[in-house]
Amino acid sequence: MKQSLQLKLGQQLTMTPQLQQAIRLLQLSTLELQMEIQQALESNVMLELAEEGEDDTELDIFAENERINSINQLDDSGPSSDESQHTTTTAEQELELQTHIDIPDELPVDSAWDDIYDNISYSSSSGNYDNDYDYTSAISDTSGESLQEHLSWQLQFTPMSDTDRAIAETIIDAVDDDGLLYAPLEELYECLRKEYDIDFDEVEAVLRAVQHLDPPGVAARDLRESLQLQLRQLHDNTPHQALAMHLLDEHFDLLASRDYAQLKRRLKLDDEALSQVITLIQSLNPRPGAHISTERTEYIVPDVIIYKLKGAWRVELNPDTAPRLRINSTYAGMMKQVDLASDNVTMKNHLQEARWFLKSLQSRNETLLKVASCIVEHQRDFLEQGEVAMKALVLHDIAQEVEMHESTISRVTTKKYMHTPRGIFELKYFFSSHVSTSSGGECSSTAIRALIKNMIAEEDTRKPLSDNKIAQMLGKQGINVARRTVAKYREAINIPPSNERKRLA
Repeated sequence: MKQSLQLKLGQQLTMTPQLQQAIRLLQLSTLELQMEIQQALESNVMLELAEEGEDDTELDIFAENERINSINQLDDSGPSSDESQHTTTTAEQELELQTHIDIPDELPVDSAWDDIYDNISYSSSSGNYDNDYDYTSAISDTSGESLQEHLSWQLQFTPMSDTDRAIAETIIDAVDDDGLLYAPLEELYECLRKEYDIDFDEVEAVLRAVQHLDPPGVAARDLRESLQLQLRQLHDNTPHQALAMHLLDEHFDLLASRDYAQLKRRLKLDDEALSQVITLIQSLNPRPGAHISTERTEYIVPDVIIYKLKGAWRVELNPDTAPRLRINSTYAGMMKQVDLASDNVTMKNHLQEARWFLKSLQSRNETLLKVASCIVEHQRDFLEQGEVAMKALVLHDIAQEVEMHESTISRVTTKKYMHTPRGIFELKYFFSSHVSTSSGGECSSTAIRALIKNMIAEEDTRKPLSDNKIAQMLGKQGINVARRTVAKYREAINIPPSNERKRLA
């Protein structure tokens, strides 16, 4: 094979560190962005927080956001393109004058690449524990405490022998997150007898002791036993307690199958009396351990705020999502006074990194606001009327309108939230598939789910609507959906089938 030289011309987009940073900031959630900003403040001396009320001479990202927000009033005519272009140009000129560096006007965060950056996760180490343990608060506040830890803590105050305590710990370890015993007691006994000289009756006795711990109904072997344990712990004067216990003891299968006619005959009760007994049972917790969880509450901070002013919907960035940043003028002015070349180079690098970071933040905010404004423009009917008026919308529709790639829209709408008069929603909530209507139009799946929810809310609980009946009712409204599609949407909004929705009244 003969070797030869060939000359080829081509274009290639290089992923510079600055571009990587811009794309990464674009897909961060609000909380992750705040931690990223805090890390930048700690690592770069050229960045600082701008105090409230200060007259900033350097770039202030949220001052720029206010200028952007001022042109995003969504009315019937929409914002003037000339005005929008003039405002953006003014901001870019100001940025160029203040940074004194060749930074592009727009960072090319829009691309057709797959998302190759994982979201940043942060962990914090806990400090030393205080020796003064507050036992009172441990009883009432189980946030961050597992069910096993909660039961073991109570076990410390229960008098029993060392062997019984070991049996109790084994039982507690076999309790699942719902508070039920997932392993048969016989299997636990077989494991324990290899180490301890015990009888099965002793294991049952310890189980009853564990079942008296908080929460009521814990360590039950099945749902019926859990409900029975909870009933026994109610006050003796609780109305219908005896009848409810008798129903669980003798006729639990009829209750599970909702055979109310048989229950009335067996218990010799009328509709009203049986309804009161069932209401008492339904007030019990079928998952007694579910409210004790190690999961921490996650609070949502909206990125965008939507409100109506003088008949027009306005879209603004939430100014509280991140601190106000600017270039530290003191350190920037010291660059000319530094004699050592190495120190001067370091400070110049910090200054350039700080300006790129501010530009990346501005690019993120502009893209987020542009996409959010487009979504609101499409979903005005939802803001006015609710879920039943949600329009079918996909990422491709927004991508075409804002002239970006779908992958960019996906980044912008992931873990970003919008505060509206109807609540806080993730931006992805406004996207849904569509179903064709008999008139040739489209109806979004979100609107269909809302219609199904309304139909079921208004149904006769004695004769609940079947999925086939709901499909027929939707067909009369011009929405063509199959029975299996109705079942899928019903399950998506956590509504049980018709046989499980049947009630006495």
